[in-house]
Amino acid sequence: MNRIVVVTGTSSGIGLSTSVLLAQSGFQVIATMRDVARAAPLEAKANEAGVKLEIRNLDVQDDNSVHACVSDVLRSHGRIDVLVNNAGAGYLGSLEMTPSDALRQIMDLNFFGVWRVTQAVFPSMRNSRSGRIISVSSIAGLIGLPFSDAYCAAKFAVEGMMESLAPVAKRFGIHVSLIEPGWVDTGFAGAVQKVFLTSLQPAREVYAPILGPYIGRVREMSTKTGQTADDIARIIVDAATAETPHFRYATSEYVQNTASQKYVDVMGDSIVAASGARLP
Repeated sequence: MNRIVVVTGTSSGIGLSTSVLLAQSGFQVIATMRDVARAAPLEAKANEAGVKLEIRNLDVQDDNSVHACVSDVLRSHGRIDVLVNNAGAGYLGSLEMTPSDALRQIMDLNFFGVWRVTQAVFPSMRNSRSGRIISVSSIAGLIGLPFSDAYCAAKFAVEGMMESLAPVAKRFGIHVSLIEPGWVDTGFAGAVQKVFLTSLQPAREVYAPILGPYIGRVREMSTKTGQTADDIARIIVDAATAETPHFRYATSEYVQNTASQKYVDVMGDSIVAASGARLP
């Protein structure tokens, strides 16, 4: 019997690749997205791979949408074996550059969205005393990055939520895992840049002499250490299929090395210094 997996944010990037690779690995995949009109790239990749997916509407920012989708999946399939929390978006700007409504939006999508979907799925897993909850976090959930104040806040919150949930979930046979990529070659970076160009307050002019060179250095770093959406998808499948999955999956040597600084330096000074060294 195929295991049932729900994946959020599957219209592009990591969610798209993960859905197809999970289907190739024998899962019954319910690929969800806020706007199913954007499903064409996912359908094309699934057809190319010779797999079938079930595509459903799920807006992680809407309580009614979340509960309707989860309830419908449980009615149709009787269970959800794996949840992959992937839906999210970035935001570029320091605290002074970020309006309150933008902060609420990024927190709602990246943190409360994960909370809503996990909370909706958890009771069925608890009742069956089995399941896996896999959440796509980021190096930005481990290390504070310049000009990523809101995004890091959301990803740090996801890390704290899942680290708190994991030992309790394990008592009910549910494994919790975090996937922690660094730089990934998806449309995510372009969307972040678009936010900067169109939505930020005039304070961005004050920071432009710092931000411009910083973006250049990040791009240079991403060409050296970046991964593809397929790379991350393979790690997610490993977490979904391992007999005893890990709690954290740092997806590259770069992420592992960067995170290790924080674990060694409990005072945090070296992390602040390392991030600051990327600024002009």
